[in-house]
Amino acid sequence: MERKTHLFDAKGKVLGRIATDVALVLSGKKKVDFTPHIDAGDSVVIINAEKVAITGNKLEGKIYHRFSGYPGGITSIALKDLLAKDPAKVFKNAVNGMLPKNKLRDRMMKRLHVVTGSEHQYKIDVTH
Repeated sequence: MERKTHLFDAKGKVLGRIATDVALVLSGKKKVDFTPHIDAGDSVVIINAEKVAITGNKLEGKIYHRFSGYPGGITSIALKDLLAKDPAKVFKNAVNGMLPKNKLRDRMMKRLHVVTGSEHQYKIDVTH
């Protein structure tokens, strides 16, 4: 099983469209020897994460919630604020929701690398 590293440039592209392509590559569904119970996906590097396009009213309307488990422990942040604070977290949330909800998801997410700007230290095999 040989893993390659794919490069995705998010500049001007829609968040959900990139996230679906990344989820397919991470899960290995683009390979001819795909098997659902084996983690044979490739690694992904996303560059220019801060320049992603968001459609509709999602910048103000989409809200991410976290709950600590304590009373009154819910924290909410709008997509616009999260994109300004940490663009990598926006991509990780989007891709995480598109991967299968099983024991392999954490392994797949470790192979996702999101970079702000176009400079990165990863060796690239395939460019999208």
